[in-house]
Amino acid sequence: MKFWKSVLAGAAIALLSSTASFAAKTDLVLGIVLEPPHLDPTAGAAAAIDEVVYANIFEGLTRIGAKGDVLPALAESWTISGDGKIYTFKLHKDVKFHDGTAFDAEDVKFSLDRAHADKSTNAQKGLFAAIDTVEVVDPLTVKVTLKQPNGDFLYNMGWGDAVIVAPESAGTNKEKPIGTGPFKFDSWAKGSQIVISKNPEYWGTPAALEKATFRVIPDPAAATAALMAGDVQAFPVFPSYETIAQFQADPRFKVVIGTTEGETVLGMNNKKPPFDNLKVRQAIAHAIDRKALIDGAMFGLGTPIGSFFPPHHPAYLDLTSETAYDPELSKKLLAEAGHADGFKTTLKLPPPTYARRGGEIIAAELREIGIEAEIIPLEWAQWLEQVFKGKDYDMTIVSHTEPNDLNIFARDDYYFNYDNPAFRDLIKQIEATSDAEKRTELYQQAQKVLATDVPAAFLFQLPKTGVWDAKIEGLWENGPIQANDLTAVKWAE
Repeated sequence: MKFWKSVLAGAAIALLSSTASFAAKTDLVLGIVLEPPHLDPTAGAAAAIDEVVYANIFEGLTRIGAKGDVLPALAESWTISGDGKIYTFKLHKDVKFHDGTAFDAEDVKFSLDRAHADKSTNAQKGLFAAIDTVEVVDPLTVKVTLKQPNGDFLYNMGWGDAVIVAPESAGTNKEKPIGTGPFKFDSWAKGSQIVISKNPEYWGTPAALEKATFRVIPDPAAATAALMAGDVQAFPVFPSYETIAQFQADPRFKVVIGTTEGETVLGMNNKKPPFDNLKVRQAIAHAIDRKALIDGAMFGLGTPIGSFFPPHHPAYLDLTSETAYDPELSKKLLAEAGHADGFKTTLKLPPPTYARRGGEIIAAELREIGIEAEIIPLEWAQWLEQVFKGKDYDMTIVSHTEPNDLNIFARDDYYFNYDNPAFRDLIKQIEATSDAEKRTELYQQAQKVLATDVPAAFLFQLPKTGVWDAKIEGLWENGPIQANDLTAVKWAE
């Protein structure tokens, strides 16, 4: 009798253990390198915001899919007028925000009007510059009239900055985000993790996961240890490039090397001497050995670029030869610019591995041509405040992961402080052109202008190094937009 009691007890324990294990497979813990400054994608430029909330908590009229294509989201369909200026969106019905308030055309009007208003704090306000008026036709129909045709409009509406928010909760989305997505905000332990849970009243296809935890792990060694121990089950953008081979050799894990929209640059303050001198900027660009940089900072992962454009784009031009590694030419250009003995400067670096390691390599290369660059490490919030917002810097390294963002060099208030009317005119032409062949021609002209003017030294395209449990399905291979879209993620049975 005692024997059978032991057997039954053991079976019960095994069943409970099995049940607990099965239940755990509805949850997922993802590692992220940077903690977002807040959780409102309509009020901040940090990619870390979208990495948590895009498509999970917040949705727009359209969305960007895994292949970079434009897909319906809150708008189930749309029509475009013959002159390309009027977009009429038909909205999904029976959609609710997470606080129970109904979604309708008034919310779309509120969100778009708010984004392109004069006092808008949207970090990508330029996305909405073409909008003239937003009109509510009926509760499920919105008409958007543009000032001129814009070939990127539907794509722009798929950015995280263009998600639809409600007037009732817009003011508190930074700390308590309320959207219409398949997941709801649960909790945020600052400095540690953000938890989202399944939205049981989601209007669309429900998520397979019950809960997802975004754990902040900026240190590459800690990221490796967390994955190996199973404390983290997925790192969609894994920061420890040197241990990639270790995970590739371990059948417990899947390693996926994809592409991103991340143009990594050595940014220079174009209005601050000596960086206001073209020859100085050219000298710095020629002093950088891109291959050595990619090998040293990225362990060979990354594609060299010579302008601000992704190599996977059909209109890409390989312009790396324009600023090829040539330290002797660098010294010559510095002498012509009046800096034969070089100069001292600063290099402010945000936390990502590519910036910190890349900064050490670039500082050493600049030293070879007489430029002494003092490295100043910054936390992400400091970088956003000092460099991105305050323009208080000499040089910096950062990867711009927004899609179709060539136009940042046409903005008067952008941190590069680059001012070229001819380039701004090219961007205006691109935005007003729908013809694919003509757009390609204009894109290539714009790339050439940047390669010549060197408002930043263009380094490499950031790879997407994904490492996750081999049983996880549905995570993106590539990064067409800065997101960890969990809508189709599940554990294999």
